[in-house]
Amino acid sequence: MTGILIADDEDAPREHLAESLAEAWPEASLVARANNGAEAWDQWLAHEPQVCFLDVRMPGMSGLEVAEKIAGRSAIVFVTAFGDHALDAFQAGAVDYLLKPVDGQRLARTVERLRARLSQPGGDDAGELQSILRRLLDAESRRPWVQSIQASVGKEIRIIPVRDVLYFESDSRYTRVVYLEDGLQRDALLRTALKELLVQLDPRDFTQVHRSVIAATQRIAAAIRQEDGTMRLRLRGTQDLIAVSRPFQHLFKGQ
Repeated sequence: MTGILIADDEDAPREHLAESLAEAWPEASLVARANNGAEAWDQWLAHEPQVCFLDVRMPGMSGLEVAEKIAGRSAIVFVTAFGDHALDAFQAGAVDYLLKPVDGQRLARTVERLRARLSQPGGDDAGELQSILRRLLDAESRRPWVQSIQASVGKEIRIIPVRDVLYFESDSRYTRVVYLEDGLQRDALLRTALKELLVQLDPRDFTQVHRSVIAATQRIAAAIRQEDGTMRLRLRGTQDLIAVSRPFQHLFKGQ
């Protein structure tokens, strides 16, 4: 029986894909779900599934980085959003990909290709996949990351340098940016969704620590474990304590 791993940091797309796969490929078995890249790698080591569906954008370790580790040992299908800069490389036909939200007919075609590939051991061109991944990861490292953002404070539009940001926090309609100005903590509102914002920020400078929070990495002073098993971050420049959700606690194991 073909074993499948699904990795996506958002619950709804992950579960939708799992349900769609159960219909499109009933003889396969979903052996693992992962909430982030590091967990995907751990689950791969534990189960060694034949097929991995990897979200391109995941915290800690991206789907591209996970794929680089397992290329040639499992068939890989990338799951990505329309407009992702990696999409052009996938559309070249060298790797399988699915666009969110996953379409049933498109998934059925992908499953047929996977069945054919798995029936011919050694048919994967791991070298070609590795070459694509290296190009994408190199491009990622050289991307012109956003240096400032425009956010609303009342009727004003403020231009906020990202170096002054403490953290971003999303709610149902907006993303709140908490930043320092003249040594004082300020708040402003963005209409950009948190996940859209995440791919614009240099991953060396910002770390997602909760589904609804991205923190400035250099501002993190300590990760504090609570008696109930939860974790909070203390940031330099603010008295706010930032909740770290369970899927992201592995980022602070040494603290």
